Amino acid sequence: MKNLTKQAIRAEVIRQLNEQPLNRISVRGICDELEINHNTFYYYYSDIYAVIQEGFAEDLKQVELTYRKTDSWEQAFIRAVQPIMQNKTATYHIYDSMRKEDLETYIFGIGSQIMKRFVAGICPDEAAKQEDRELIAHFYGCALTEILMRWLSGGMKQKPEDMIRRIGFLFDGSIEEALRRSAAEDSAGKRDHFRQTGEGI
Repeated sequence: MKNLTKQAIRAEVIRQLNEQPLNRISVRGICDELEINHNTFYYYYSDIYAVIQEGFAEDLKQVELTYRKTDSWEQAFIRAVQPIMQNKTATYHIYDSMRKEDLETYIFGIGSQIMKRFVAGICPDEAAKQEDRELIAHFYGCALTEILMRWLSGGMKQKPEDMIRRIGFLFDGSIEEALRRSAAEDSAGKRDHFRQTGEGI
């Protein structure tokens, strides 16, 4: 019963977001539609924003599960933006509200999580520095976030799967090359250290 009530509240918030701006949605309106009292709503959520944040968190969990089934960051990212595509109007209403940062945080969470897993799993034989792997993942996470935010602000006209696959095609091999450079630099640094100190001789 508890999960059903929470799901009903989240579904109603999304339904209303697809019909009107976020600032017009109220706890009273949600409760009236679901025929529940205010105490029931506040038992699960502190406010409407908490409902939205939990929805983002649940979607992020699904992204993680998706990535476990594929080695492709592109496929995982395409899956991750499906909720946005299925609720375009709701997404716009969140984007246009004072809580735009929640949406941006969610999108960055997607990009960051996917790229961390991808970078950690490729070129395992390359002795790249861990801090370089983290920097590369962070860079691509930020890039994907900015691209997707601009896509949102531009009206989501292009199909996200086309855009994401194109990015994957154009930058294919760039992460592997960056990891090879990191490993080569680290190896060269160790050789120089050995020459200067005589260690390992």
